[in-house]
Amino acid sequence: MRYSVGLDTSRPISQIIDRVQELADDGFDSVNCSQIFGPDALTLLAVVGSHVPRIGLCTAVVPTYPRHPITLAAQALTVQAATDGRLSLGIGLSHEFVIEHLFGMSFEKPARHMEEYLSVLLPLLHDKTVSYTGETISSAMTLELDAPAPEVLVAALGPKMLSLAGRLTDGTVTWMTGPSTLESYIIPTINAAADEAGRPKPAIAAGFPICVTDDPDAARDQIAITYAAYATLPSYKAMLDKEGTTSPAGAAIVGDEVSVVEQISHLQQIGVTDFRASLTGSPDEIRRTMAVLRHLVTNR
Repeated sequence: MRYSVGLDTSRPISQIIDRVQELADDGFDSVNCSQIFGPDALTLLAVVGSHVPRIGLCTAVVPTYPRHPITLAAQALTVQAATDGRLSLGIGLSHEFVIEHLFGMSFEKPARHMEEYLSVLLPLLHDKTVSYTGETISSAMTLELDAPAPEVLVAALGPKMLSLAGRLTDGTVTWMTGPSTLESYIIPTINAAADEAGRPKPAIAAGFPICVTDDPDAARDQIAITYAAYATLPSYKAMLDKEGTTSPAGAAIVGDEVSVVEQISHLQQIGVTDFRASLTGSPDEIRRTMAVLRHLVTNR
């Protein structure tokens, strides 16, 4: 299993570069960066990757609606050119509230949108040219960029999106999705779609809040507060419901060193290929969490 650490994008870029260098020196496979309301994730990763060699660079995730697939293809290939091909491009729909109320765009038929989006994006990434006419997206374009196509992962939770991810892309990236839901629903659904399409087994990049602590109840209480907004978003709420919990704390990796290692090892056993850590807790708890992750990276 590969290991990735989420970046604190509120820091100055110089500090982010230093942090990524530390993680690279520790042997982590990648860092991941969300695209929400802070820095542009792809620009940030291009800057970081141009300073720090070897380590992988992941978006988790870039919303599709605000960026035409031609624009995103050009951005992704530019990052590839700047970083020797180390980008893993995670994309997703975002959420109805964000797209309709903040961007003022229609969120109608999101699965159709993603399929048409991929029908433009993937040819541009792989062949640098596309000619496609859809209901909502049409493109005829050739890009003059000499860079390899990045891995493309789709944030997929519903059955239609999992089918798309399995049939067309390299895998999925999840968040607020617990171990039992991954094992019983996410992984078998996307694997079946990939098998039917004759594609390789997809990557399963699973993101989790994680905290090594001697007080798991207090840690879960804090996680419930920190990530409370996710329980109000329909796609994540559906995953929490499947996990049998109403709180993001129920989809977190929490416990002492032995317990956390066991929980992460279980994820590998059920088919998670990439563990993406979102560090939570006090400075001492984060230090302990990083020690556990370094141990796992070193001893795999």
